[in-house]
Amino acid sequence: MNATAVPALRRCALALLLCLCCAASLAHASDTPAAAGPVQQLRIYEIFEDTKPHFHARFRDHALRIMRRYDFRIVAMWETKTAQRTEFAYLLEWPDETTMKDRWSKFMADEEWTEIKRQTRVHGRMVGEIQDRTLRVVPYSPQQRLLD
Repeated sequence: MNATAVPALRRCALALLLCLCCAASLAHASDTPAAAGPVQQLRIYEIFEDTKPHFHARFRDHALRIMRRYDFRIVAMWETKTAQRTEFAYLLEWPDETTMKDRWSKFMADEEWTEIKRQTRVHGRMVGEIQDRTLRVVPYSPQQRLLD
C-alpha cells in the first residue's frame, strides 16, 4: 500500500465509524421518549382530614394565583382517599423539563408564598409526604400534549 492510500483509508474508516455511531444513536432515540419537548408533572400530596379545608383554601386562594404568575399550567386536580390516607393530586403540563425546574424554583422562592405558608401554619400540619413525578409522553401515545 502506498503512503497516500493509508491516510485516505483512515479518513474513510473514521467516516464509517462516525456514520455507525450516528445510526445507533438515532435508533436508540426512536425507542425512548424525547427529553426535550412537552412534559407532564404529577404531584401527589398527603393531606390530613383535620386540616383539609385549610389546605384546599390555601391552594385554591393563594397557591393557584401565585403559580399562574410563574406560568404553571394545571391540567386537572383530584382528591383520593384510602383507609390509610387522603391525597391531593394534580397534573401540570410544561413546555420542557428545564422550564419546569426553573418555574418551581421561582415559585418556591416567592416571598408572598413563603409568607402565606408561614401564616397558615397556625392551622396545623397541612401536607405530609409529597410525591413528584415527571412524565414523558411515549412516541406512540394517542396524545402528545394535554393542553392546547
